[in-house]
Amino acid sequence: MTNEFTHQTYLSPFSWRYGSNDMRHIWSEAHKRRTWRRLWVALAEAQQSMGLVTQAQVDDLRAHADDIDVDRAHQIEAEIFHDLMAEVKTYAEQCPVGGGIIHLGATSMDIEDNADALRLRESLDLILAQLTDLLRETAVQIERWAGASIIGFTHLQPAEPTTLGYRLAQYGFDLLTDLAELRRARNAICGKGFKGAVGTSASYEELLRAPISDASGATAASQWSAAQLEAKIMAAINLEPFPVSTQTYPRKQDWLVINALAGLAGSLYKFAFDLRLLQAPTLGELAEPFGRKQVGSSAMPFKRNPINAENIDSLARFVATLPRVAWDNAAHSLLERTLDDSANRREVLPAAFLATDEIVRRATRLIRDLRVDEAAMARNLEKYGTFAATERVLMAGVKQGADRQDMHEIIREHSLAAWAEIAQGRPNPLAERLFNDDRITRYLTLAQITYLLDASHYVGDAPERARTIAYQIKNALGATG
Repeated sequence: MTNEFTHQTYLSPFSWRYGSNDMRHIWSEAHKRRTWRRLWVALAEAQQSMGLVTQAQVDDLRAHADDIDVDRAHQIEAEIFHDLMAEVKTYAEQCPVGGGIIHLGATSMDIEDNADALRLRESLDLILAQLTDLLRETAVQIERWAGASIIGFTHLQPAEPTTLGYRLAQYGFDLLTDLAELRRARNAICGKGFKGAVGTSASYEELLRAPISDASGATAASQWSAAQLEAKIMAAINLEPFPVSTQTYPRKQDWLVINALAGLAGSLYKFAFDLRLLQAPTLGELAEPFGRKQVGSSAMPFKRNPINAENIDSLARFVATLPRVAWDNAAHSLLERTLDDSANRREVLPAAFLATDEIVRRATRLIRDLRVDEAAMARNLEKYGTFAATERVLMAGVKQGADRQDMHEIIREHSLAAWAEIAQGRPNPLAERLFNDDRITRYLTLAQITYLLDASHYVGDAPERARTIAYQIKNALGATG
C-alpha cells in the first residue's frame, strides 16, 4: 500500500478547500491513532492497578504514545488488511517492554468506537464555539437594525413592512434552537466502553477471574470485575460509557449528532438563500462583502455574485443528505454488529463536521460584515409599502364610521390599478388615487391619509421583539452582563 497524497492524485475538497485546520486535525489519521494509543494506555493503566500487567509495561506504552508512524502502519496494513491491528503492531515495535500487552482483552471497537466518541465530542465543542461567535455577531446586528423598516415579503410578493432587525431575529431564533440541540447532543456523547466482542465483557471477566501471581509467586483470585475495569478506563479518558452495547456503541448516536448538524445547516441555508434574493439588483437591500480584487465572473467583469452565500447553500444541501446514511447505519446494524457502516463512517463523520465548520465560519463573516443599503430599503418601502399601509387606511376609516367591506373594495380597486401602473415602470399613483376619492375623504382627511400611508410606521412591535431575541441570545451565551 503506497500513499502519496499530492495534487497529482484525487484529494477531497475537505482536505484543503473547505473546513478549518482545527477540524481537519481532529479527523486526521495522526490524531485518530494518537487517540487509539491514549486508550491503550488507559486500558493498560487500569489493568496494572488490578495486577494484570506491570508498571514498567505501562510506562513503556506511555513513553511512546505520541510516536505516530502512519507510513509504517500502512506498510503493515498492506500485508494484514486490518488498520487497527496494523497500529497495534506499529506501536508494539516501538515498545520493547510493553508491546506484548497492548490491546489485552480488547476488541477493535473497544478502541475505535471510544476514539470516535471522543472525536465527536471534540468536533461538537469546536462547532459550538463557532456557533457562539456567529450568534454573538447576529445579536449585534439584530440590535443595530431592530427599528430599521423594510418591506416584508410573503410568497415572494411584497407584503406588510417589517424591520431588518426583526428579520434577522428569525435567523437568530433558529440558531438558538440549534445551539440548544447541539449542546444536548454534545453532552449526551457516550463511548462504547470496554465490553469486548459482543458487548458482554466476557474477555475481561475471563482475564480477571484467572489467578494472579504476586512478586513472590503466590497466586490469588482477582477481586475486580469487568465493570470496575471499564469504569477505571472511562474515568481516565473522561467519557461516560453506554450502559449496554453490542460490538459497537449504538449507531443512533451518530444519527442524532448528524441530525443536529443538519439542523444548523438548514438554518444557515435559509439565511444564505434570503441574502441571495435580497442581493439581486431588483431589491438590492443586502449584500455580502466583496473584496477589492475579488472577481465575480470570468466573462462578465461587472458581476458581484453572492459566492459565499451560494457556497453555504451548496454545502448545506450536502449535510442535509447525511442523516439518511447515519439512519441506515443505525437501522441496519444487525444483531451484534455488521461491518457495512465502517467504510461510509470514515467519510460521513468527518465530512459532516468539516462541511458544517465551513458553513458556520462563512455565515459568521457574512453576518459580521453584512452590507446594508438603507437607500434601497427606503426605495422599496416607498414603492411597495404604500399597498400594505392601505390596511391602516381601511381600519381608520371603519373607526370613523365607514363600512368595512365597502372600504375594502374601494381600496382594492385603487391598489390593482396602481399596481398595473408600477408594472409599466411608472410612479406609484396609489396615494393620489386615494386622495381624490371622496368615498374615502369623507371619513379621513388628507393629512390623516398621508400619515397612514407611511409604511415605515407600520411595523407593530417588531423592534421590541427583535431586541428581546438579541437579549435571549446574549443570555444563552452568558453575555448579558
